[in-house]
Amino acid sequence: MASHPQIGSVITIDALGRKCPVPIIWLAQRLGEVPIGEIITVLADDPAAKTDVPAWCAMKAQDFVAMTDLPTGWAFHIRRTF
Repeated sequence: MASHPQIGSVITIDALGRKCPVPIIWLAQRLGEVPIGEIITVLADDPAAKTDVPAWCAMKAQDFVAMTDLPTGWAFHIRRTF
């Protein structure tokens, strides 16, 4: 699992190679599996994810924690708030 060294994810969704809106759809489908207050990570390489993931978090009142660079793409870390 690729993640920020100080961020421990409960679930990592590998959406590398998938185009928008797949990373967001998979995030929405799996968020309920993460306990409130814990982190879910989405791996994505579609440039749209850089704006889509933080925007989705804002719309759904989830905490966007960080985006870290991967060799290909990014890891988006989201804390479930409810």
